[in-house]
Amino acid sequence: MRNRILLAALATLATVAVLSPPPAAAAPAARVAAAQAAWDTDRAAAAYAQTPAAVTASGSENAGTAPGLAFDGDGGTRWSSNFADDAWLRVDLGSTIRVDRVVLDWEAAYGKRYVLEASKNGTDWTPFYTETAGTGGSVTASTYPQEVTGRYLRLRGLERATPYGYSLWSFKVYGGEPAPASTTRANLALNHPAYSNYYQHAGNTPAFVTDGGYPATLKGDSTRWSSDWNADRWVAVDLGATSTIDTVDLYWEAAFAVDYQLQVSDDNRTWRTVYQPTAAEVAARRANVASPADAAGLHDSVRLPQPVTGRYVRMLGKERRSFYNPAPYTAQFGYSLYEFQVWGTGGSASAAYPALPGEQSGSYRTTFFDDFTGTALDRSKWRVVRTGSEMGSVNGEAQAYVDSTDNIRTENGSLVLRAKYCKGCTKAGGGTYDFTSGRVDTNTKFDFTYGRVSARMKLPVGDGYWPAFWLLGSNVDDPSVSWPASGETDIMENIGYRDWTSTALHGPGYSADGNIGARQTYPGGATADQWHTYAVEWTPTGMRFLVDDRLVQETTRNKVESTRGQWVFDHNQYVILNLALGGAYPAGWNQTTTPYWGLPQSSVDRIAGGGVQAEVDWVRVEQKG
Repeated sequence: MRNRILLAALATLATVAVLSPPPAAAAPAARVAAAQAAWDTDRAAAAYAQTPAAVTASGSENAGTAPGLAFDGDGGTRWSSNFADDAWLRVDLGSTIRVDRVVLDWEAAYGKRYVLEASKNGTDWTPFYTETAGTGGSVTASTYPQEVTGRYLRLRGLERATPYGYSLWSFKVYGGEPAPASTTRANLALNHPAYSNYYQHAGNTPAFVTDGGYPATLKGDSTRWSSDWNADRWVAVDLGATSTIDTVDLYWEAAFAVDYQLQVSDDNRTWRTVYQPTAAEVAARRANVASPADAAGLHDSVRLPQPVTGRYVRMLGKERRSFYNPAPYTAQFGYSLYEFQVWGTGGSASAAYPALPGEQSGSYRTTFFDDFTGTALDRSKWRVVRTGSEMGSVNGEAQAYVDSTDNIRTENGSLVLRAKYCKGCTKAGGGTYDFTSGRVDTNTKFDFTYGRVSARMKLPVGDGYWPAFWLLGSNVDDPSVSWPASGETDIMENIGYRDWTSTALHGPGYSADGNIGARQTYPGGATADQWHTYAVEWTPTGMRFLVDDRLVQETTRNKVESTRGQWVFDHNQYVILNLALGGAYPAGWNQTTTPYWGLPQSSVDRIAGGGVQAEVDWVRVEQKG
């Protein structure tokens, strides 16, 4: 029998094609039923219901706030600890599972600092989520891409946010037992490690494609992997050992792949394609266009013409489904997959996610420095960026970046980026601009991974002036990556306010207005138009932002990936200095729409009068190694 994809009623929009593997080769019914029943089960509540003694704690405020009340499935009851910072709450799940996520629903007395830990024996504990600035509410800590397997889970307090104890309405745990090695046909991917090149956010990680289940309707936001909005995206499963594979089942959400390849690998590097839909099947899937509200998913059951061997299996997307959103034009989103089942024999429950990078050793040494003492910009270190050449117009900003000493020059030992006004005088990139300004970067001159990056700067004050000192992923111009998957690190942004600047990280699931950022106010009456040093310390485990050596934001990789999205700061970035005028960020604060978006007439008049400029005394990059 040739490769084929089993689809039902493709001609009918919003039809779900759900076809099981051939009955003659089906897995034991009891095992399948148990997996289906458990995939969205709160394992902590199930353990407590079966054995109340599975739950223990350091203590309780009183008998009415006992430990079990955080696991009883009743959102109106709660555990409240003894009044101590080091209070803890523990649950014995009864068996070792791979943990997908933990949900904490805090009462008003929440933890400011705490740790979630897992253990296989109840004695040796491994932390997998660390909170340093808790704000209460409901917290979902996803574990991907960490290896979190254990029988015991513990919340260990470090610091209370209130004078009272820690108080939880609920402590929920989701996950399941990894599929063991099997000599009989089974779903070898169940609760095994899964990976992808990109995903939308922490609620749609690849880990969900092996959690054992999917909604019967193949609709809705139940646990699923969802890629970002690009065609060249993949999701893969590690079976733990070389396996013999005869069938792959893909349970798609509405955003299914029109065309894709199934591939196998022995080493997770070299891939062999074992299946791709025929041209006719691709055409039928391409014709299945519906609005997002009406669309449903598909179940692809791919029975291979003959068994293949491999340890890793992946779906490599080639073409995304189209939607009318709204009519008459066609929109495309990412790929969205509820479940990825791999049927055959072999495998191993020992499959594990690799350890994440740790801190670097060694001392810092300067690898890049410029103090701008030359008579002109050192172009062996800096690239001048021009609108219409190196970049297009962005963020609704009013200026064109040009290569001119009117806008970019060295002066009195500083780099000067100066704004100029001339009505309709500048044509760039197919547009006409009333303003010019300067932007320089180190792209292709000095790109680097990890380090302490700092600059001493003096900024213009006035509504809509937008100087910035930042880093951008060097792969941003790769169309298969682009922004925000490239990553962006804003060391300093100012939008004309005298008393504050901001810092931010942008990546998949935390970009634009949803960035992970902070504002800092200068202490002691200091202002932006005075000299200050802005810096970031970028390591494999996080980012620390500083102003004049004062910590203003600290963001860990662990917290980003657990609660927001993919950490994309493990590859080269480059340094950027620029002075923008108006645009989305300033407009969001000053609410100005005329004469320019985010740039009022008073600021235009100051630019026309001359002297609106950002000054940079020096820039330094230090790295370990």
